[in-house]
Amino acid sequence: MTAMVFRILLLAVLAFLALALPGFAQTDLPLGKGLPVEVQVGIAFVDISGFDENEGTFTATVDIRACWDDLRLVNPSASPGAPPTTMVGEAAAEKMKSIWVPPLLVVNQHGEPSRSDYGLRIYPSGRVEMMHRVTGSFSLDLDLSKFPFDRQKLLVTVKVKDYPITQVALRITQADIEFSRASQDIDIQDWSIGLVDMRSEAAKGWYNVSESQIVAALDIKRRPGLIVASIFIPLIASLFIPLLAIWLNRTEDGVFQVDTFELVNIIIGGLFAVIALNFTVYSSFIALSVGDNTVNRLFALNYLALAAALVVNIVFSRFNAVEALFGRYVQEQTYCVLMWMIPLIVALLVATFLLSAYA
Repeated sequence: MTAMVFRILLLAVLAFLALALPGFAQTDLPLGKGLPVEVQVGIAFVDISGFDENEGTFTATVDIRACWDDLRLVNPSASPGAPPTTMVGEAAAEKMKSIWVPPLLVVNQHGEPSRSDYGLRIYPSGRVEMMHRVTGSFSLDLDLSKFPFDRQKLLVTVKVKDYPITQVALRITQADIEFSRASQDIDIQDWSIGLVDMRSEAAKGWYNVSESQIVAALDIKRRPGLIVASIFIPLIASLFIPLLAIWLNRTEDGVFQVDTFELVNIIIGGLFAVIALNFTVYSSFIALSVGDNTVNRLFALNYLALAAALVVNIVFSRFNAVEALFGRYVQEQTYCVLMWMIPLIVALLVATFLLSAYA
């Protein structure tokens, strides 16, 4: 009997504390609306101060807004339409210690943030809005297969840690989509700013447990003008060197008139020119040296064209191999065909590379 009375008294004390102390037990998961607890997330890009293609990072200031309902924070004495309680900075951070907030983690943040501020609004209905403004470096995966007509995605990935998706689920509503945008003041040199795409997905947590995750992707499009002038015009111009080594020779009665040594010197000079251009481009755009892209294809085409011109000049002009096998007339006609076929193939390949990148 005494034990039962003690338990009743203990429950009464706990109930009194829960009513008397607003912060009591409010740091636990809010279960007033059942599981999973739904947290609406929006991500806005406030500023982008740097974009490093070689490092695969960008520096930005983003606002991460999270909204959820916690019925333990309902204020029944508030009048209808009463404004929320608003806290900013240290006041918000202190209040967040006494209530439950979703433990959001920026997954692709590179290093420590240079700025991390919080704002908090608590409505009489128990609605909570947390705003996290963070400035830092974010990593991204570049896709340069369509360079210089490429589009990139500047990603900010946010997930809820320590809670499986069955307990806390991140959601995207129409209000979050409207909030998730890029500031009109954002300007990245040689890039055009597009829209922000929001998507919700599952991420793998500990012990193969799925955790909820939101990805905000700011679409940016490269302005190709400067790239075309500085990289592609020299690359295409260098293709004329091996073609000239073939065109400059001529035949009279099936006999070549230009010495092979002179033409080979042109080819060797072209080789050094392509190597120098290769070094210059990859020094400025390190990311281009990896993977399949238009620049790598054009460099490969340059080397193949130089090799083809070298083989044609040595086989036809130096050793007269075709004449020895089939006669002088066949050699003359074969050389004439190659003189136009090789440039045509090169032109078609260049057009194909550029159109496939543009499409």
